Amino acid sequence: MIPGGGQPNMQQLLQQAQKMQQDLARAQEELAATEVDGQAGGGLVKATVTGSGELRGLVIDPKAVDPEDTETLADLVIAAVQAANENAQTLQQQKLGPLAQGLGGGGSGIPGLPF
Repeated sequence: MIPGGGQPNMQQLLQQAQKMQQDLARAQEELAATEVDGQAGGGLVKATVTGSGELRGLVIDPKAVDPEDTETLADLVIAAVQAANENAQTLQQQKLGPLAQGLGGGGSGIPGLPF
């Protein structure tokens, strides 16, 4: 027994936790289906990633292709993918931030509960 206090309604806490987990799973599915773009070189190279960071597309303008200078093209590709991933991380924070905080910071569960 807890002196001077009552037990929290465990059934209610478990239902809230289950709802938050469902909301988090739904948000993660939405992120996986959402595409985000990034570009480099003034649009010469464009990368498309999902909201979860999976590379889905890469468009290279022929003007960016110089057989004598493939290093610059490689740098543009890397920069475009990084820009797209940064945009995906921003989207993740917007969609998952409040849910992850509600679940105790993301996979660590709800404080005080065994999951």
